[in-house]
Amino acid sequence: MEKQQGQLVRSITLAAAVMLVVSSVIGSGVYKKVAPMSAELLSPSLVLWAWLLAGIISLFGALSNAEIAGMMADSGGEFVYFRRIYGRFMAFLWGWSTFAVIKTAAVSSIAYVFSQSFNAIFPLPHLPESIENIEIGVFKPFESAGVKGLTILLILVLTFLNTRGLKNAAALSTWITRLVIVGLLGIVVSGMVWGGGSFSNFSTPSVNYVPRDWTDFSLIKAMFAALLAAFWGYEGWNTVGFIGGEIKNPNRNLPLALFSGMLIIMGAYLLVNFTYLYVLPIDSIIDVHKAHNDIAAVAVVRHFAGDFGALLISVIILITTLGCTNSTILMPPRVYYAMAKDGLFFPRAAEIHPKYHTPNPALWMQGIWASLLVLSGSFDQLTDMLIFAAFFFYGATAFGVFVLRRREPNAERPYKVWGYPVVPALFVLFCVALIIITCINHPREASIGIVLMLSGLPFYFYWNRKRG
Repeated sequence: MEKQQGQLVRSITLAAAVMLVVSSVIGSGVYKKVAPMSAELLSPSLVLWAWLLAGIISLFGALSNAEIAGMMADSGGEFVYFRRIYGRFMAFLWGWSTFAVIKTAAVSSIAYVFSQSFNAIFPLPHLPESIENIEIGVFKPFESAGVKGLTILLILVLTFLNTRGLKNAAALSTWITRLVIVGLLGIVVSGMVWGGGSFSNFSTPSVNYVPRDWTDFSLIKAMFAALLAAFWGYEGWNTVGFIGGEIKNPNRNLPLALFSGMLIIMGAYLLVNFTYLYVLPIDSIIDVHKAHNDIAAVAVVRHFAGDFGALLISVIILITTLGCTNSTILMPPRVYYAMAKDGLFFPRAAEIHPKYHTPNPALWMQGIWASLLVLSGSFDQLTDMLIFAAFFFYGATAFGVFVLRRREPNAERPYKVWGYPVVPALFVLFCVALIIITCINHPREASIGIVLMLSGLPFYFYWNRKRG
């Protein structure tokens, strides 16, 4: 069976690899993130530059990480990468961070957009303002109570379905990806033809815009804050590297798939966001951000297609985020299961249901924690927190290219990163800059991310001592 499976994986063609890149990246960010980016940059042209720059940086990261994935294509992801490059502690820190913030916050964030889309169709109830404004520490757990309540319900229902062996068929995943692409094309075509917009919007910044040059640190901070938002739109490129040395002719096809797939995504994102800013002036987009539970794509389509158009795009977002939430819930418990088997996670996470053959305890641990994260903040706070944490490990993986080139110069590398050493070095430097500036720009999200990442240290020493 192992031989047959390996043969199947190695038969992935260039076209199939490109589709994997596209389907693993395009999600909820393209519908929503233009609003916080506009609020940070206050300039339509800078918003488009931010989307382009985020795409190029993500491509550098994907190309760098793919070399590591190619060397360990059959080993099982970053847990094994870090164990080989940096040792057992770093592998644990990645796995714990995946549970504590990265993947659980991703589940919470995508489910949150589902609820916001539902709210656009059927307005959800609110608690009295006096209750919604209650602060517990730095959190407002009851703010947007109706949206948060539905988000938690969705997470728990999908978690339950996954414990019963529910699997996403490849055909369903492909269908949802096609629906996303059709939806985005529909926004672009209808917006440019019937949107009633104006090209003058691109030369008209926000009323609060103050011209600055690139030596002005306030502009650099604003750009990094916008990039933090844009990276959520590109999140998922690292999963493509898992197929490293397992596709046909990886030396040629892997970088080609990454380049082609990322260029398609970058092109789609630029076109869609160009349409948003063509249809609505940037101050109207900023108003969407201030409204908290509105979605930019829905607001834009409603502007020129009325309530029916808003309903149609909301349904598309509902379907895509439903599928994406389920996929995101399904995958990470396998990491927690592997960690538990290795003595580095809660022992119950290593249990498999005798009837449904699913890692039920690991699924429920993830589902309950993701539900609690929903109460901690808004969609944008959750995504900023997870991107901050994720880029620490993305940078560490890219730095691993240098470590392994020096330590294991003769190891087999089915794919070597293009542009070495410049491409991985630039990516690592950017990750460092992103982490530092996020600590300055978003100290709340950065602090919570760091606390959650380090919260596993007592568990590590306990489990390691117990193992020893």
